[in-house]
Amino acid sequence: MSASRPAAPQVRGAQRAVLRIPPAVEALLIQCLACLLLFGGLHLLRLLLPSARLPLFAAACVQGMLAAWISSRRRQAAWWPWIHLVFLPLLLASLELHLPPALALAGFALLVSLYWSTFRTQVPLYLSGAAARKAVAAALPQGSLRFIDIGSGLGGMVLDLAARRPESRFEGIELAPLPWLASRLRQAMTGRGHFLRGDYHRLDLAQYDVVFAYLSPAAMPRLWEKAAAEMRAGSLLLSHEFTIPGVAPSFAEPTHPDGKMLYGWKLPGAGTTAAAVAVKKPRK
Repeated sequence: MSASRPAAPQVRGAQRAVLRIPPAVEALLIQCLACLLLFGGLHLLRLLLPSARLPLFAAACVQGMLAAWISSRRRQAAWWPWIHLVFLPLLLASLELHLPPALALAGFALLVSLYWSTFRTQVPLYLSGAAARKAVAAALPQGSLRFIDIGSGLGGMVLDLAARRPESRFEGIELAPLPWLASRLRQAMTGRGHFLRGDYHRLDLAQYDVVFAYLSPAAMPRLWEKAAAEMRAGSLLLSHEFTIPGVAPSFAEPTHPDGKMLYGWKLPGAGTTAAAVAVKKPRK
């Protein structure tokens, strides 16, 4: 008989009705607002100093700084202020250099294949690194198990763990085409790991003993909601760097001198109301 699934613990604020603007739409509105502020400032400058002139590229840099400031005040994801900062200056520079349209199209296609639906999921491409792989390996339960890395990128985590634990099955799922293709090529070369292309929200997490994620703060509440609803009692959810709002981790282990941590939550049994139960810390 399969283990019963735990009831989904409540996450503070998860049920609050909030009007959410898609990040890409919000970014477009921020760019427009920064342009309006720039035009207003230039108009005021002309009234005060009729002879003053601001070069076009300098004006684009000012617009980028305004957009980046608005983005940070709006608490957009960490990469958005940088995109706002360079967007218009790079656009003007490309026009000034008379770059061929095919080059711009190739660059756009490369970015799309790398980041795919980042504008919707708010999950960029993060690479976990050797220290995180070692910490995850130490946190895994003994014996044969089934593991999945959601948002597996280039496949480094899955391939490393598959080499360490050949008795277990290690899988990864990735939405962006280019990282997924790279991981499949690495699978073919090493004969280790298994990689799927798709959205992890369509998976049934009850299949797995351990689920690992290196996503983003914006994705964590929804991940916890799915994990708590589907993962079996006693299974383990791991997250590198990002915590779940309102849910204390069962353990936290440092993975890098800069303060990055590996967080773990052991899923409670049926009828358990606590958000997480204590588990043994992984071996160092």
